[in-house]
Amino acid sequence: MKLGRPRLWLAALALIVVAAAAVVLLAPRAGRSSLIVVITPSLDNPFFGQEAIGAEARAKALGYRTLKFSHDDDAFKQSQLIDTAIARGAAAIILDNAGADASVAAVLRAKSAGVPVFLIDREVSSRGAAAVQIVSNNYQGAALGAQAFAEALGEKGDYAELVGKESDTNASIRSRGFHDVLDQYPDLKMVSRQSANWDQAQAFSVMQSILQARPNLKGVIAGNDTMALGAVAALESAGRRDVVVVGFDGSNDARDAVAAGKMRATVLQPALRQAQYAVELADRYLKTGKTGEREKLLMDCFLVDRANAPRLNNFALAQR
Repeated sequence: MKLGRPRLWLAALALIVVAAAAVVLLAPRAGRSSLIVVITPSLDNPFFGQEAIGAEARAKALGYRTLKFSHDDDAFKQSQLIDTAIARGAAAIILDNAGADASVAAVLRAKSAGVPVFLIDREVSSRGAAAVQIVSNNYQGAALGAQAFAEALGEKGDYAELVGKESDTNASIRSRGFHDVLDQYPDLKMVSRQSANWDQAQAFSVMQSILQARPNLKGVIAGNDTMALGAVAALESAGRRDVVVVGFDGSNDARDAVAAGKMRATVLQPALRQAQYAVELADRYLKTGKTGEREKLLMDCFLVDRANAPRLNNFALAQR
């Protein structure tokens, strides 16, 4: 029996409703653009560059458009970039922030504008501002690096510590992880602790000064690979190849230094996976209204030495 015209209209209307519902469910965000804005401290630094690359690639694979910006560790510039993301109708922001305290107001402003912020690498000091905070287990990673450092030194000798930006929570957490291990060895003596602000050139200069004051130095433990590599350059220029150096991040440059015997080890924090996962959680949040995870998520770190250095590439360890 043929359907009458009213029944045909009803059937067509039902199909339209179903199709519309499917579009709403599958769209990245109803009523807004499908734009994800990625903001990192730098696009030139290998660690932050890989964050941006990983986030961008995952977002595009999920059907989003992207914009990438760098705040250069300037909280004021970060605030302006977040305002730009809001003005452009961003669906979400992936952010490696410019300071635990200094970033809270801008993150809250984005939240109030209906733009959820997904933090990677560095956390902020306020809970509830960001949709999620994905950070490396810096304490666990620092303890790994410190244990390898102590063993390489034979549990004795003078050493120096290079610390990151004092305003960065990661700097203090890593330093605490180092010392909770190293301070257990009475014959290991820290003779200098100075900040090089995560910077290679500053680390080179600081290391030169330390070497002049402490010629018996046996080791250097650094809060990131960039500073560790600055220390290596200073040690090489002074003809000191006998000093044990351990870094933190797992960069390709550190991998090469470890493989060449210029560094003893580095600690890999999975920057690429953090960025990818942040985008995946953003996608879930935009489609369902929740991430399904608690706000703060920790990712464990891994020790990289000469045995597994060949498996390291772009802040990720290849499977065996």
